[in-house]
Amino acid sequence: MTSLETPTKETASAWQRPPVAMLTELTHRCPLQCPYCSNPTALSRRSDELSTEEWVDIFRQAAALGVLQVHLSGGEPTARTDLPELIAAASENGLYTNLITAGVLLTPEKIKAYKESGLDHLQLSIQDSEAANADRIANYKGGHAKKLTVAAWVRAAGLPLTVNAVVHRQNLDNLQAIIELAVELGAHRLEIAHVQYYGWALRNRAALMPTAGQVERANAVAAAANETYRGRLVIDYVIPDYYAKRPKRCMDGWGSQFFAITPRGLVLPCHAAETITGMTFSSLREHKLDWIWRHDSAFQCFRGTDWMPEPCRSCAYRDRDLGGCRCQAFAIVGDAAATDPVCDLSPHHNLLVAMAEDDATSGTPHYHHRC
Repeated sequence: MTSLETPTKETASAWQRPPVAMLTELTHRCPLQCPYCSNPTALSRRSDELSTEEWVDIFRQAAALGVLQVHLSGGEPTARTDLPELIAAASENGLYTNLITAGVLLTPEKIKAYKESGLDHLQLSIQDSEAANADRIANYKGGHAKKLTVAAWVRAAGLPLTVNAVVHRQNLDNLQAIIELAVELGAHRLEIAHVQYYGWALRNRAALMPTAGQVERANAVAAAANETYRGRLVIDYVIPDYYAKRPKRCMDGWGSQFFAITPRGLVLPCHAAETITGMTFSSLREHKLDWIWRHDSAFQCFRGTDWMPEPCRSCAYRDRDLGGCRCQAFAIVGDAAATDPVCDLSPHHNLLVAMAEDDATSGTPHYHHRC
């Protein structure tokens, strides 16, 4: 097993390359309680959040490091009243700004202020095409109707719009309607994101895991929609991990092109990295971003390929998938250095398949909502 604190010898080339994008979790506050929330189960308090001044300095550091894109997320980032100042600071440093929002706190005035501050793009989440089920998933009454209104406000403001739909057993059969809704909303892009089972989603896996039949039908729907709406709507769709045979090139390599910053200033090689217990992460309240990116042990740990165990180390796909997802390996196997169990060459692949089958047929419709 590779130590979670010991860099591998092949990391120098990776940490010398600048990152392309950063995800900024401005807050963990959110009016929605989605059962697949990507935030950790232990949420940061408002009093622990980075200040306006700290974020402004971070955007300056990010630009100097070579970052090109900043994704402003949460929680719900629009819960921060200083968001126009943060957008302006990122924009003034030459960063492309994308706001990832549930939309329910937005007004036309806020959208106007964000655009005037330099916002380049807005990404709006939806939970389903059917209002009742969408509101049940988010545990937020009236949320779906508000999102439809917000999409119209975004279009009226002249901002590019991406719709993000997280899909799972309890909404996947509505995929065709979800795609048609994205078209009706005037979205330029639709991201169909199968649930990733870490944190809150792992707690709710038995309620969220789709059946093999649902996935097969969804694959066909997405493929057909890509042809139908070619040139009109870009559709991003990836087969869910638990039904794949080869792992994805997760984050284009651990700590290779991307990092995330938590509300209290921890810098992560992957947005779900905090789910790997035993791994420690440096804080921007103690270190500069450039140092963390180039030298922090959490970033160096799984860069490159030297850390890989067999069968990954001698696999022909080694440089293509870079070992897959470390967080998934930890969630399923309990070892972040293990072969991603999605891979059918992993000794744990059959365990993953059995988990998917068991959870997909559990029949439970009940969620443990994020709190």
